[in-house]
Amino acid sequence: MDYVKELRKVVGHRPLILPGAVVIILNGKNELLLQNRNDGGWGLPGGLMEMGESIEETARREVKEETNLEIEELQLMGIFSGEEYFFKIDNGDEFYSVTAVYATEDVKGDLAVNKTEASDLQYFHLNHLPDDMAYEYRSYITPFVKKLLKVGE
Repeated sequence: MDYVKELRKVVGHRPLILPGAVVIILNGKNELLLQNRNDGGWGLPGGLMEMGESIEETARREVKEETNLEIEELQLMGIFSGEEYFFKIDNGDEFYSVTAVYATEDVKGDLAVNKTEASDLQYFHLNHLPDDMAYEYRSYITPFVKKLLKVGE
């Protein structure tokens, strides 16, 4: 069941508070996995919580759906919310996101693009992220770059 779609049938386009998770996936070269998202620009794998899930389960499910990778250990880096995370999307839906940002180097599986979510998956060095990253994704990564660089050294 897609919780948000069902909820939208009841509340229409009115603002909602939607919890979700993204994952900073690093390889051994201080490179970060990003996806070229179909909804615009490069971003982190992740998405919205479904009913009955924990926020960690959301992170794991979304990464598996979007990249085919299975996450082992997750480290919570921070929670992002507030006025700057208000969005109004093209169809008129409005929401405030509350996003848990996790990091891991502990993944298994073969990387594969889910074409319904993204057109590409690519690793980028933490010091050379793509210019066309959406603000929210850059804001999730930036506070942790120094700490993340030390993790992979």
